[in-house]
Amino acid sequence: MMLRQELLAAGGETTPIYVRLAALLREKVQQGEFAVGDALPSERDIAERMAVSRVTVRNAIDLLMREGVLSRRHGSGTYVAPRIEQPSSILAGFTEDLRRRGLVAGSVWLEKTIDTATPDEVIAFGLAVTARVQRFRRIRTANGEPLALEHAVVPETLLPEHDSVTDSLYAALDRIGNKPVTGLQRVTASLATEAESGHLGVDEGAAVLRIERRAYMADGTMVELTRSAYRGDRYDFISELRAL
Repeated sequence: MMLRQELLAAGGETTPIYVRLAALLREKVQQGEFAVGDALPSERDIAERMAVSRVTVRNAIDLLMREGVLSRRHGSGTYVAPRIEQPSSILAGFTEDLRRRGLVAGSVWLEKTIDTATPDEVIAFGLAVTARVQRFRRIRTANGEPLALEHAVVPETLLPEHDSVTDSLYAALDRIGNKPVTGLQRVTASLATEAESGHLGVDEGAAVLRIERRAYMADGTMVELTRSAYRGDRYDFISELRAL
């Protein structure tokens, strides 16, 4: 009865019941009653506890999924989704960053090859026109959920063995003394293409953040050019500001 009263109190009288339910569930997530990675009760359980129809519950969950608050795992249920806040002043690899947050970083490999550098890459890295580069293209995951589509390029001279990259590119570079220490990063808002939507598990046209990173070693040598598409409903970039 108490949960039903909370539901009726959420929003105005003219607010659709599924929107009120979404607001109540959102509040419980924000208050920590449901933590990141926690599974929600089943639609049936929520419907019974709230005295609403399962259609109402489904509509509320769909709304929170579009907001990025919840996510579904096929055959497993509905979970509180991770939302990553990345300080723009910190240079860290994807794997290292997620581990610091207590999340499990993963990869689904799409490409791991050695190829001749493109004209753009020759210019960016300052390479000879015949130089070769390592290409690493993969879907990056957090706790098993697709988060980003990443394409990293490294000159072969700085990373001779592409099989040395398993989870972390930066860890492989660090092992041979070529880990970057500084970088430049450009972030732009965009919409997911058809191919990206399939890899990321979002609708075509969903919001994504396109990120281009150029990273450098201590002597100024550019070691990495990475272009990624991050899910806009899962990833935020934050910056510390100081008054002049």
